[in-house]
Amino acid sequence: MPAIRRRLKTGTGLSWGTSMLFVLPALVLFAVFVLYPLLTALSYSFFSWRGIVRDDFVGLENYVTVFTQLPYKDEVGNAFAHNFLLFIGAMVFQNTIGLLIATLLHRIGRMKRFFQTIYTLPYLVSPLVIGYLWSLMLSPLFGPVNALLKAIGLGDLAQPWLGNPSTAIWVVVLVTAWQWIGFPILMYGAALGGIAEEIDEAASLDGATSWQRFRSITLPLLVPAIGTVSILTFIGAMESFPIPYALGGSTGSPAGATDVMSLLFYRTAFESGSTNAIGVSSAIAMLLFLVIFGVAVLMRWLLDTRERKMF
Repeated sequence: MPAIRRRLKTGTGLSWGTSMLFVLPALVLFAVFVLYPLLTALSYSFFSWRGIVRDDFVGLENYVTVFTQLPYKDEVGNAFAHNFLLFIGAMVFQNTIGLLIATLLHRIGRMKRFFQTIYTLPYLVSPLVIGYLWSLMLSPLFGPVNALLKAIGLGDLAQPWLGNPSTAIWVVVLVTAWQWIGFPILMYGAALGGIAEEIDEAASLDGATSWQRFRSITLPLLVPAIGTVSILTFIGAMESFPIPYALGGSTGSPAGATDVMSLLFYRTAFESGSTNAIGVSSAIAMLLFLVIFGVAVLMRWLLDTRERKMF
């Protein structure tokens, strides 16, 4: 009986000690590669630095510097705005085109695995490689995109896509969304596969149209998957670095039009030449972490609330 009670308490056939033994390697890796660097950056942000030598404790002075001194006070707002624009663009792209493709693949059945693999391939390639490939394709001198526009009689639309501040950020948004479209396709495909066909068939027998069944049955049942995709997309957009770096360089060219928070951190830490680069860059990193953590927790709470009301 005691053994049965222990198994019931852990929810498995394993004892608590055995369960922790399996979890321990992941906890150690998390502590070494995530928790320790995070706490180290937090401590660095409270000190002034002379190169790599820690100086006096300054409290929140590095954070005040980020919001009150040039160039940081102008660049932080611009970079955060671009990060949120990346998130919004990716979500619009994923929750329309991604969900549409996942739904079509779920219905056709044939060649489903093949097309899922094709759509997922960009997701498996390094974002830095993707960024450099698109920078070559969009080159105003020899890029195939402008050449194609000219060949089909739309030469007036050809332009230096990455040299124009009004188009450069949208290129970053579209390239980012294009690369990651395979992830929501897989997520939504798995969620659609988990919906019992009998529910859809019953609604069809009751006279519901395809759109009515999708809107009233399928879409509500996809809310958990949409929530997961939304949170992970937000985290990815706020941490975005390789694609903006490949398309606009470390300065977010042209004229800061492709700047994001990770680029601002990189410039401050490695290119600013400031003696207090470690302190200020650590403050920038912690601000980014607080925004990611706070918004992700808020989104998770809102989605849980919505799910409880639905089910």
